[in-house]
Amino acid sequence: MTSASSLGHDAADAFDWEALREVARDAMSRAYAPYSGYPVGAAARVDDGRTVAGCNVENASYGLGLCAECGLVSQLQATGGGRLTHFTCVDGNGDVLMPCGRCRQLLYEFGGPGLLLETAKGVLTLAEMLPLAFGPEQLGPEKLG
Repeated sequence: MTSASSLGHDAADAFDWEALREVARDAMSRAYAPYSGYPVGAAARVDDGRTVAGCNVENASYGLGLCAECGLVSQLQATGGGRLTHFTCVDGNGDVLMPCGRCRQLLYEFGGPGLLLETAKGVLTLAEMLPLAFGPEQLGPEKLG
């Protein structure tokens, strides 16, 4: 298993996770969660230095709500694309929250196995959170476009 330390833990330690968490908290404050009462915010750094964010958006058809990570990835694409390098997610108290399985898959698509995630247990790579992930590389270049 690849760890954050083998992928440059010093770079993960030097990264300003608190500043990224503040962006996620700000996004969380804009969440639309009238049904669950569980607002979520997410923020990520992009490989070109931008920061993108998202919040959860529920609707009366519960299963069709959008996770904060969906909004984050939409903002990533709408502002020029790129690859996610660092990611954090917070709950309504502003505490670090783990992405659900669906969102881990979404983050894999746009950040890959080396994406650094802030977790309650420290910084981990997405490969550690989603081992043996299925992604674009399984589809082959002939199927991607």
